[in-house]
Amino acid sequence: MIILAKLRLILVTALNLLDSIAMARPGSEHPTNLELEILKVLWEEAPLPVREVRARLESQAQRPLAHSSVITMLNIMYDKGFLYRKKVGKSFHFSPRVRKDQIAGGIIDDLLSRLFDGSPSAMMLNLLENKEVDADELTELRKLITRKTREQEK
Repeated sequence: MIILAKLRLILVTALNLLDSIAMARPGSEHPTNLELEILKVLWEEAPLPVREVRARLESQAQRPLAHSSVITMLNIMYDKGFLYRKKVGKSFHFSPRVRKDQIAGGIIDDLLSRLFDGSPSAMMLNLLENKEVDADELTELRKLITRKTREQEK
């Protein structure tokens, strides 16, 4: 599973690079880097109030974040359909509306289409040639490929 996490990180990084290169681009259906960080916090534990989301983000980033900026981002993510929002007393609590595998799948599909002409093997070859992959990860990949091959033969 470590290889899958690395692959997702590579894919997100590549998508962000592609986004930054584009002169003018329409709004993305994929979360931005900060939105992904917020989703990671909420995938770990939810629902959370704004102050708790902010505290966890600050802990990870090791830099202060304005409370109003975090509220703004959470509300934007709510408007985009990434989050649920529930009023609890005087504050709002947020939880993810999308699953991690949904986001990862969408980003991977987009990267596969945009950068590798829809070829999963080209994408995997690029990963294997450009990243250190230890023997355990290669064994895990072989098992996943074998399992997928058997599923398709049924």
